[in-house]
Amino acid sequence: MSEAQPRFKRILLKLSGEALAGEQGYGIDPAVLERLAQEIRTIHELRVQTAIVIGGGNIFRGLHASQNGMDRASADYMGMLATVINGLALQGTLERAGLMTRCQSAIDMPAVAEPYIRRRAIRHLEKGRIVIFAAGTGNPFFTTDTAAALRAVEVGAEIIFKATKVDGIYTADPLKDRNAVRLPHITYIDALNRGLRVMDTTAISLCMENKLPIGVFNLNIPGNLLRVVSGDPTVGSYVSDSAPAPR
Repeated sequence: MSEAQPRFKRILLKLSGEALAGEQGYGIDPAVLERLAQEIRTIHELRVQTAIVIGGGNIFRGLHASQNGMDRASADYMGMLATVINGLALQGTLERAGLMTRCQSAIDMPAVAEPYIRRRAIRHLEKGRIVIFAAGTGNPFFTTDTAAALRAVEVGAEIIFKATKVDGIYTADPLKDRNAVRLPHITYIDALNRGLRVMDTTAISLCMENKLPIGVFNLNIPGNLLRVVSGDPTVGSYVSDSAPAPR
């Protein structure tokens, strides 16, 4: 077991669907799933209760489809189904890594996943199971960012960790703007007013109302998940109220 000590007892990890595609840009890369499972296993060994919300953009993006003429509600439901596919793929990989999991879907499909029941999800976490929340909120017009904020509040997570491909929050996209500056800590209001796209506005507002911090870190660097869970001040950026970032 690692000598690191966890800063948080219960977290929600927000993963994008695109992260599962790896370099191929579409679909699911088994190598990415394997690496992700090992990262999650590392924090599980520290008894960190871990819930996961995963997107579906590697398979289908409802908003993009609606912008190209598809009915928005139908497109969003299709996107939710894509998150279930990703959730099942992640579940299988985690279980091969020796972890106990449960996948709960906001859309009723008992043949493949449990229905989302808040108290049952909390009990799974207490028993040391990794809980994957699929199908977003179960409603169109809401993103998986909002689903992550909602589920984190519902299950009593201490923080949302949003995994990205950059090492925190920047004044602009650092992959496009070489003058972008990393911001180690900002407030909810700053994130909203400056349009930094940490999460969508509904998700940030929900976190602000419930004083739920948001951590943003680079998932592509091995060991970073363990570092942020352990409170390493050199990794990631945080959104919270006017108090210092959680460490």
